[in-house]
Amino acid sequence: MPITQLIYVSRPFGYDDLDLLAILSSARRNNVRDGITGALICREDLYMQLLEGAEPLVQDAYKRISADSRHTEVRLLFAGSADARLFPEWAMRHDPAHSWMWSRDEVSAGAAERATADDVRAIFARLAKISPETVQTCPMGHGTR
Repeated sequence: MPITQLIYVSRPFGYDDLDLLAILSSARRNNVRDGITGALICREDLYMQLLEGAEPLVQDAYKRISADSRHTEVRLLFAGSADARLFPEWAMRHDPAHSWMWSRDEVSAGAAERATADDVRAIFARLAKISPETVQTCPMGHGTR
């Protein structure tokens, strides 16, 4: 049965460890309740998140995120169906932006705004192949599956 995948990018407002901890805690709680899985790539200048699950529940999660004051410049990059989840074991996987992603200068110059749906889907496909134990993550570690 196909599932919906949705990818958005936003800029953090007041990025710090406590805000990130609150975002991850809320996302994991809500996602377990709603059967949503996914991953959050985070850095001081960037949030990029993949949500995957039933279409109405994924859309509801995106609406909550869009209204959250900790996110600015929320922009939908992709919404469509997929045959399988990329992160089936993760209520919300948490990873930093990797060196093979955009640099801070590239983000400042609009890389996220110029990214195509294929570009961002490829980022998450590549991330799904990386064991979370091999990356250094943001404050909560790789977190709850």
